[in-house]
Amino acid sequence: MRFAIYLPLLMALPLAFAARWAARRGTPAAGAWTLTVSAVIAAACSTWSLTLLALTMLDDLPPLSALDDHPAHELPEPVPGPVALVAGLLLLGAGVRLARDVRRRVTTHRALRAIGVPGQDVVVADLAEPMAVAVPGTARHGGHLLVTTGILRLLDADERRVVLAHERAHLVGHHHRLAAAVGAAAALNPLLIPVRDAVDYLVERWADEDAATDVGDRGLTAQAVARAALATVGARPGAALGIGGGTAVRRVQALAAPAPTPRRRRLITPALLGVAFLAVATLTTVEFVELARAWL
Repeated sequence: MRFAIYLPLLMALPLAFAARWAARRGTPAAGAWTLTVSAVIAAACSTWSLTLLALTMLDDLPPLSALDDHPAHELPEPVPGPVALVAGLLLLGAGVRLARDVRRRVTTHRALRAIGVPGQDVVVADLAEPMAVAVPGTARHGGHLLVTTGILRLLDADERRVVLAHERAHLVGHHHRLAAAVGAAAALNPLLIPVRDAVDYLVERWADEDAATDVGDRGLTAQAVARAALATVGARPGAALGIGGGTAVRRVQALAAPAPTPRRRRLITPALLGVAFLAVATLTTVEFVELARAWL
């Protein structure tokens, strides 16, 4: 098998660099969608490459192993055994990370849904910890907003409007689905972690812009983001308005500037990389099928 089978494992690196570049300007919604789709394709293709590499270990099992030294057959040599073994171990590790990521998200959503009464649009929890989150719904009940008395005491009436508008934007835009998809992609291929971080930032910027439009004041929105960031110092990451660490500064700076305009050129590179992933995966699949036919 040729070098092409290893490309999907390495092409995640340029996608990671492109993600940081694409997240700086342009509309957050378009950037979040493009990077998420590209990351999912990249993770699927790299996982497929590992699967094909691991499957080459089958030639060491009977009855195929008996054909290795058969004088009447000149069979194509698959990848070296150690490479196939490493691929199998990486594949196993990816599965474990994916299971942990899914379990963490499911557990978190269940815990948040357990707070409050199903069917309410906004649930106020009597907790000192400043927190405001959009809780995804289920098949039986729609999603709702969860805010604590801790965050409500720290913000004035106008800033509370920003909090609710921001979290409602998360709920309406189903941002948790994008976060889950890109989180799964990063679990399967850790090289995509920068893409996951970029999408997490972009969905927060997306909700910021929707909140600014809803309240009609970018300055007020920036003020609410800044105050919530200060309120959550030392609290759990993302407790209020999805703010975590240095991203709050970037978001406030973005809100202090004029509303972003579409810049599709910054999304060309991630989109082309997604197409390249599919092309390489197709090529490697054809090569593997030819190898399998020769052996079988």
